[in-house]
Amino acid sequence: MKIQIESTTRVVNVNGMDCRVWEGATESGIEVQALIVRIAAPDTADLRQFNAELKETKPPSAVVAAFPARMII
Repeated sequence: MKIQIESTTRVVNVNGMDCRVWEGATESGIEVQALIVRIAAPDTADLRQFNAELKETKPPSAVVAAFPARMII
């Protein structure tokens, strides 16, 4: 499975850890949300662009703004 996701401004706390909410879709168009605790790239790469893009966020959609409690483990 492949998904394309974008970072949102929404952060939720799961089991004592803050998780950024990312949202996007699968290749077949199914909308998804992902809770990301950490993300990394190899330190051998030029990370200037990666770090700049990582700071880019968008307002969450209505679905993410009301993140269902059943999705939080």
